[in-house]
Parts: sequence; structure tokens; C-alpha cells
Amino acid sequence: MNPIVYHIASGQSFFTGCTLIILAAMLSLNDKLWTRRMMGLSFLLGVIAVVVSSTPLPWWSYSVLGTVILIWLLVQFRKRKQRGLSYAMIVVWLAALGMELPCHRLPHVEPVSERSMTVIGDSVTAGLGDPQTKTWPQLLKQKYGIAVQDLSRVGATVSSARKQVIATRIESPLVLLEIGGNDILGSTTPAQFEADLNALLKVLAAPGRQLVMLELPLPPFYHQYGLVQRQLARKYGVKLIPKRVFLSVLAGGGATLDSIHLSRAGQQQMADQIWEIVGPAYPRSDETSD
Repeated sequence: MNPIVYHIASGQSFFTGCTLIILAAMLSLNDKLWTRRMMGLSFLLGVIAVVVSSTPLPWWSYSVLGTVILIWLLVQFRKRKQRGLSYAMIVVWLAALGMELPCHRLPHVEPVSERSMTVIGDSVTAGLGDPQTKTWPQLLKQKYGIAVQDLSRVGATVSSARKQVIATRIESPLVLLEIGGNDILGSTTPAQFEADLNALLKVLAAPGRQLVMLELPLPPFYHQYGLVQRQLARKYGVKLIPKRVFLSVLAGGGATLDSIHLSRAGQQQMADQIWEIVGPAYPRSDETSD
């Protein structure tokens, strides 16, 4: 994967952009010509990096950030020195960094009573039907002795996954979801995505069951899908796995067949990444194999 694409899709460009904007605000405190030029370049690159990251902060926070930026820019164009406004820029963008940082930490999964898991996914999980390639749910079952109920399907959307869940008996104490990519790449609107995901999580949510979901990597200007996913995750107590985890697999050498679907090596890397997160939830067992 191209390093720039990874930097953007993983959400890391948001932190880069915030840092550049803060640097621009700091440079605005100095009247020297070279600092003014550096300020303009730093600000421009910072705004671009934030926008293309599609970081799903709440809309009100972007409204505050945008308002402060507009006032600050007006002052800069009039060549007035307002140190207080520059400090305000620094504070609000530091606050934005603080709001987003927790979303990039790995979730803590609570211990469960039995070694079983249900997986709901699309072709990233189901694979492309090559019998020689074991999918990451199969690898978890083989190596760690986990009883895996694999409901992943090629072409699955949030809506089709909900229908499948309704028709299936799920008893696992932990359900892991890798779903929504086909909705974003397809014709599902943000409003329909919200309705479908809400319906799916409502069916899955049950006392004593943990829901874990892979956060969706977002193309530029697709903030709303990510915002919906985070809001509904909070509503139903879903633990979100930061999108950088999935993208770190895609970025690995030889991990994909077509930049999205996992190769044999990619399936193994995905299994390792998922187990790092959910493994501590399961009681230890000697029933493992290589």
C-alpha cells in the first residue's frame, strides 16, 4: 500500500494536520517575513491533511474549529497581531487532538466464559473461495481451539448481514464484526447505513455478549459513515478496533491479492492482529496447534 494512502486512510493524517495547524498558529506570533511564509504553507498543508483524513469528529467540534480558523484568517489577512487569537487556535486544535486520540487505542475485551466466537463479515473475511487459503476465522479455530461461527459472506452489506443474523441462532459470548465496506463502496447512503447498522447492532446486542467491530477505513470526504459507526458503537457498547489495525495488514508485503482481499499471508496477519485483541478474553487452553 502506498505510504501516503495508508497515512490518510488510517487517520494518522489528522494528527499530522493538527500539528501543522498548531505550528502555523505559533508562527503567526512572529512578524518576520520567512515565518509568515512558513505559516501559510504549514496552515494550508495542515487543513488538507485534516480534511482528507475523514476523521469523524462530531459536527459541533468541526463547527468550533472552523469558526476559530475563519476569525484567525481574517486577522492574519488584515495583518493585525492578535496573540490571544493565536493561542486560542493552539488550544482548540490541541483539544481536537485530545478528542481523537482515544479512538486510536486498542479496545479492552472482557473475559468470556467459553471459547467461542461469532464472526460477521464480507469478502475481506470470507476470502474469494480459494480452498488452499484458510481464512483468518479458520486460522483462529485451528491454532487456538476457538469454536468459530463464521457468518462472513462475499458481497455482504450491513443490511444482508442483519437478515443473516435474524435467520441464525447466535450463542457466542463474543461477536466480531468486519462489515460495512461494501456499503461505503456501493450505493448505500449515510442515512440508510445508519438505519441498517442500528438494526444489526440492535439484533446482536444481548446481556453477557460483547460486540467488537473493526472501524471502517474511510475515503476522503466520507466522514459521515465513520460518525455513524462511532455513535452507534457508543449506543450499543460496541468496542471499536481502530482502522489502523486493518490497514496495517493491508500495508504488509504480499498481504493482499488486489489491495483489499487478503492473500494467504494476509489472512495469517489478520488472524494474529485479531487474536492480539480478543485473545485475552478467552480462558487458556492446551488445545492449540500450529
